[in-house]
Amino acid sequence: MPETPDDFRCGYVALAGRPNVGKSTLLNAIIGQHLSIVSPKAQTTRERVAGILSEPGYQAVFIDAPGFIDAEYALQESMRLSAQAALDEADVVTFIADATRPKTMPDDVLIEALAVRSVPLLLALNKSDKVSSDTVASLLKRAEERSLEAIAISALTGSGLDKFLAWAVERLPLSPPLFPIDDSATQPLRFFAQEYVRETAMELLREEVPYSIITRVEEYREAQDPVYIAVTIYVERESQKGIVIGRGGSGIREIGRLSREKIEELIGERVYLDLRVKVMPGWSRKRNQLQGFGFQLPPER
Repeated sequence: MPETPDDFRCGYVALAGRPNVGKSTLLNAIIGQHLSIVSPKAQTTRERVAGILSEPGYQAVFIDAPGFIDAEYALQESMRLSAQAALDEADVVTFIADATRPKTMPDDVLIEALAVRSVPLLLALNKSDKVSSDTVASLLKRAEERSLEAIAISALTGSGLDKFLAWAVERLPLSPPLFPIDDSATQPLRFFAQEYVRETAMELLREEVPYSIITRVEEYREAQDPVYIAVTIYVERESQKGIVIGRGGSGIREIGRLSREKIEELIGERVYLDLRVKVMPGWSRKRNQLQGFGFQLPPER
C-alpha cells in the first residue's frame, strides 16, 4: 500500500441547511452516485448519509444530515439531534440555502449556532440557475454584509461545484484517509436498499402516507443470485397499509419494481426484492419504537 503524502487532506464536510434546499441532490452530484434519497417533499432525510470522495490529494467525507427544524415530536427530535451531531463532527461546514426561497438563508441565531465550533463556514446558494443574476447578486451581498463567505451553485447543473469543492478541500486538516479509497459511502448496502424503497414509496403515494412510512431490511443474502433482499415497510395505520398495497397488490408491486431497479443499478447485480407491509401504530412519536429502529434521541425533558 503506497504511503500517504505529507500534504494529503482528509476530513468531514457537513451539508447543513433547512429542509428541502437540495442537500441530498448536492451530495449525489458530488459523489456521482445516488446515495441520498431525493424528493420534493420536505423532511425526506431522516438519518445522516455520508458520501466519500477520494481523489489523489484528498479524501472528503460529505455528511447529508436532516434539515434544521423545530422538533414537534419524537422522530423530529431525532432528526434535529442527527443534524447537530453532523455539525459537531465536521471539520468544515457548508450551509445550503435555496436561492428561490430567500427565507432559507441562515438567520443570526443560526449563524451564531453554526459558528460556535469556529470551523470554516461557507454559505452555498443552491438552485442559483433558477433565479436571475440580480437575485443571486443580492443574496450574495446579504451574506457578505453578515460576514459570511458565500458562493452560488447549482447541484442540478453542476455550476459552481468545482469552486465549492476547492474551497472545502483546502480547509480540510492534513490527515491520511479515514476510509478505503474505493468506498463511496460509510453505510452498508442494506441501508441504501431500505432507503430506495422508502424513496420510491414517497414518489408514488399520496401526500399524507409517505411521512408515516419507515423501511427496514430484515434479510440481505448477497451470496445468492439474484441477491435476496427482504424489506418491511412499516406504516402507522391500517388504512395506510391498504394504500401502500394498492388494489389487487398493484401498489406494492410497482414500489417493488422501481425499487429493485434502483438497487440493481447501485450494486451491479440482479436482485430479488421481497416487500412486506406491517402496521406499527404511532411509531414516529414513540421513543421506544424509534430506538428499536436505531434512531438516537435526546434525553427526555
